[in-house]
Amino acid sequence: MEPIRVVINGALGRMGQQITEAVVREPGLKAVGAVEKEVAQQYLALPETLELIPFSSGLDELLGRCNADVVVDFTNPAASMAAARIALGHRVNMVIGTTGLFEADLAEIGRLCDTSEVAAIVAPDFSLGAALLIHLARFAAGVFDHAEIIEMHSDKKADAPSSTAMATARAMSDAHGRPFSYPEVEREVLSNTRGGQMDGIAIHSLRLPGFVAGQEVVFSGAGETLSLRHNAIGRECYLPGVMLAIREVTKRKGLTCGLDSLLSL
Repeated sequence: MEPIRVVINGALGRMGQQITEAVVREPGLKAVGAVEKEVAQQYLALPETLELIPFSSGLDELLGRCNADVVVDFTNPAASMAAARIALGHRVNMVIGTTGLFEADLAEIGRLCDTSEVAAIVAPDFSLGAALLIHLARFAAGVFDHAEIIEMHSDKKADAPSSTAMATARAMSDAHGRPFSYPEVEREVLSNTRGGQMDGIAIHSLRLPGFVAGQEVVFSGAGETLSLRHNAIGRECYLPGVMLAIREVTKRKGLTCGLDSLLSL
C-alpha cells in the first residue's frame, strides 16, 4: 500500500516541528513537503534521516509540484484559512489544529470540502484525553444544572477562552437541552471576576507560564460536586490524535469537527 503523502504547513513552528518528526517515524506516512512563512532554502532536511523534502513559502506552488494527500496545519486562524482555500482547491485533504476559528470559518471549510469532494478534520484539541473529557462532560451535563469551566494555558496563548473550552461548553449545552443555572452576584467588586458566560456556563481562563494546556469542568448539584480535569503536560500528547486524523481524513468526505467520531465515542 502506498504511504499517505503529507505536507506540513508551518513546519518550523513548535507543533510543526513535532508533527514533522512524528510523520517521519509513523509507518504508512511520508513527509513530502514543508511550508513556512519565511524560507531561506529550497529543501528541508527531515529529522532522523538524510532525506530532503521541498521547502517553500508558498503552499500553492508547493502543492503544484508534490503529489500530496494531506496538508497538516497548526498555525493561526488567518494562515489556516488561507491554507484551506489553497489545499482544498487543489483537492488535497486537510487536518487543522489551529484554535480561534469562527463558525463562519468552519462553514467555509465545509463548503470547500463539498465543492472539491475532499475532507477536512478540524479539532480545537488533538489530545485523546481532551476528547474523552468533552465526551464525559457531555454525559454529565444531562444530570446537573450548574456547571463552570476553568481552562489553563501558557501566557503566550493569544486567545481566550480556548477553543477547547468553547467546544466543551457547546457540547454540554447541547446535551443539557437548555441553559444551565447561572448564579448572578449582587455586587462584583472586580469586573469580570465571574469570567465569561455561555449558555449559563461560566468560563474562566488562566494564562500562566508553566502551563501547556488543560481544563477542569465542575458540575454541581444539591450537596455535591463533580470535577473532570485534563492536563496536557507536553505537546507530544497531541501527536497520536494528529496521526489518527491524517489516516482517517483520507477515508472521508466533507468536514469533521473534533476527534469524537474518529474515536467512536
